[in-house]
Amino acid sequence: MKTTLARKSSLALLATLALGLLAGCANKAEPRYPPKELQRFEASAELATDWRQRVGQGLGRATYPIAPSLEGDVVFAADERGRVMAFNARSGERRWQTDLDVGVSSGLTAAAGQVYLGTRNGEVLALSQADGDVTWRARVSSEVLAPPQPNQQLLVVQSVDGTVTALDRRSGEERWVHTVTEPSLTLRGTGTPSVIDPVTFAGFANGRLVTLDNRSGQPLWERRIAVPRGRSEIDRMVDLSGQPVLTPDGRLFVTSYNGRLVALEAPTGDVLWESELSSYHTPVLVGDRLFTVNEASHVIAFDARTGEELWRSSDLEGRWLTSPAFADGSLVVGDFEGYLHLIDAQTGRFTARTRVDSSGISVRPITDFRRIYVLANNGRLEALEIKR
Repeated sequence: MKTTLARKSSLALLATLALGLLAGCANKAEPRYPPKELQRFEASAELATDWRQRVGQGLGRATYPIAPSLEGDVVFAADERGRVMAFNARSGERRWQTDLDVGVSSGLTAAAGQVYLGTRNGEVLALSQADGDVTWRARVSSEVLAPPQPNQQLLVVQSVDGTVTALDRRSGEERWVHTVTEPSLTLRGTGTPSVIDPVTFAGFANGRLVTLDNRSGQPLWERRIAVPRGRSEIDRMVDLSGQPVLTPDGRLFVTSYNGRLVALEAPTGDVLWESELSSYHTPVLVGDRLFTVNEASHVIAFDARTGEELWRSSDLEGRWLTSPAFADGSLVVGDFEGYLHLIDAQTGRFTARTRVDSSGISVRPITDFRRIYVLANNGRLEALEIKR
């Protein structure tokens, strides 16, 4: 019977395994990367709060990855009990609120007049951006933690059992299903597919990346990104939990847990370069620089053309950082104590810091040039502006 860390009852054990901590009894495990204390620095920017709102009960005790989504001048956010809300991105004024009859478990995706999300009982819902009414709902194989990903015709959903399901974006009707055999133990969560009109790039807990033909769901090519090593099941976890990053010129960047960071030719899967790196985060590409956070919460910059490491900051080691975002020349990351950090993308030096909420930040901030929208674990949604 398949077991994933998403099903474990002990939150302490979830955090221990998902963040690469030493194996042992759940009540005796010691952190592999103890969180570093924050150090003072000379700030060259300020994070000024524009507005704050409350999004229901937040991410819940299981800290579901319910990241908000921004489209146009509206921020969409939800809590784990099924409350979905829309806010004016500039003023914070609430536009509407919908209380669903099921708990939300995935991040939100806003696109083309709809808001898409997944639930704990394996449903996918489409809501109208105008008023929050449910447009359609569909059933997939199991719980959904990854935000559904659209192209012009399809909505592609990856479930916790590794199944990828393509739904008609307008009706929710199933178009195709791709299944894989996954390991008995995986990180909590799943990879998020990257979807363009012709194909879907999907990473799995078995360490493999697959390109699927969106007409049929059939694989076009498959590449092993990480190879299981070690004696214990924990040591052998090789999840591709981040989202592949695709460039306009056809390069693909993929991270893996207990594995490597790989740059590939998207049409063929041929490897351009690779670097030993254990990460369950989605990287961010800015020009010719690729930024990621590894399992130790080191922030690392690479030359995206060659794979050369340009700089590394270990000052936030063990602080359970979010995946990085980018705003106005800076990387943006949140941490487990609720601090939001700005890091200069060129030098790796800190430029600003503020504390959003002591409940912590575990979902990636969303950004719009100098504006940052951050959802804390307890449901506090804050809009900030970078001032220099």
